[in-house]
Amino acid sequence: MTHTSIIDTPLGPVRASAEQDALTGLWFVGQKYYPSGTDAWADAPDAPVFNTLREWLADYFSGGRHAPLPALAPKGTAFQKAVWDILLQIPYGRVTTYGEIAKQLAAARRLPSMSAQAVGGAVGHNPISILIPCHRVVGADGSLTGYAGGLEKKTALLQLERGPTCR
Repeated sequence: MTHTSIIDTPLGPVRASAEQDALTGLWFVGQKYYPSGTDAWADAPDAPVFNTLREWLADYFSGGRHAPLPALAPKGTAFQKAVWDILLQIPYGRVTTYGEIAKQLAAARRLPSMSAQAVGGAVGHNPISILIPCHRVVGADGSLTGYAGGLEKKTALLQLERGPTCR
């Protein structure tokens, strides 16, 4: 069974989903690729995983990086999960490009190359926003490119991570 909770953040409400004490999703309400069928999910705002998530989000939005991550269990293809694993390795306050992720994947799979566009598709369908930091991926020229939650949210997340001197 999928459990859910709506959590308020400084950037607007997010809907979290969890199964068996692991977070399976976190979306800005109404964002692109917002899941369908959420009416069938069981509202469980006091589930331990959501309490851990609330603590993590409060710490994150206050500029901290000390709260433990809840257990993550995003659902996707093997390729998507490989991309999301790389996203988890992008340091706080840093960015990388779709092309760099493609190079990492190609090297890990012993392939001559990998499509940056395919990586972009996987990044765009990341089901756990903020915690799996897809907002830290930019275009080859450093430009801010698509973000399912909207470019204004991507900009705000990157500014938060870069500190008050970048605002």
